[in-house]
Amino acid sequence: MPPRNNPTARQARLGAELRKMRERAGMTAREAAAQLGVTPMRMSHIEIGRHGVSGERLLKFASHYGCTDRSYVDALMMMTGRQERGWWEKYQGAVSQKLLDLATFEWHAQSIHGLQIVHVPGLLQTEAYTRALFTHLPPEIKPPDIELIVDFRMRRREVLDRENPPPYTAFVHEAALRMKVGSRQVVSEQLVHLAASSERSGVAVRVVPFSAEGYVCLGFAMQYLASHVPRLDTVQVDEVHGIVFLDAEEQLAKYRTVLRTLESFALGVEASRDLILSIAREL
Repeated sequence: MPPRNNPTARQARLGAELRKMRERAGMTAREAAAQLGVTPMRMSHIEIGRHGVSGERLLKFASHYGCTDRSYVDALMMMTGRQERGWWEKYQGAVSQKLLDLATFEWHAQSIHGLQIVHVPGLLQTEAYTRALFTHLPPEIKPPDIELIVDFRMRRREVLDRENPPPYTAFVHEAALRMKVGSRQVVSEQLVHLAASSERSGVAVRVVPFSAEGYVCLGFAMQYLASHVPRLDTVQVDEVHGIVFLDAEEQLAKYRTVLRTLESFALGVEASRDLILSIAREL
């Protein structure tokens, strides 16, 4: 089978983890290729996600590299072979690969924590709110097909509707609740929907209020997507130029600290719901 031209972020992550495993074993790629019976070129393609590996081969790699962390190996096993086709596959070529990767990471996450400063979290947006959000972007940033983006974002919400959804905690700054995205009616309906979402099992919406003393606005939006083992977690950050995925261990540690900080400044779920509905009544 020829190598993939454009591996997904999840495929590339598996390859990167195999490279890290080899490096921890103190082996060069050429040495590992010789011992594992593959060509150096194929080894290179495996480690950048262009060639997949079967579960059987992954176990062989782990054995040769002396990796005894069974939980870690088991989590990697879930990323091997042919993956179950998700709803996002129908959007292949229609939306960016980064959006497809985001939907994949969300679907496979064991839990999701998000932070939004100026907008309501995407997984909890109404259709009208999402449409207004993208409609009022400047022309040079606005996507060519807004309805396609709206439809894709609405489909992303299915991760919270499926059987056994991942626990989801959304930290939202009060500023996001007061942003007039679209009309007052759009914002009002969005806030009511957000409050109702916070009553769902497994969903926690926690507001960081303006009154939180000592809180310094971090100024960025992010999602922390937890895996079966912490070292396979992924952080998604929104930048002006698009989505960025982070997974270096030192980066993950910093974002875990961010989440702990938010825990200490955010209101509880019920107090957050009361504040959301109070703002909705002010509109």
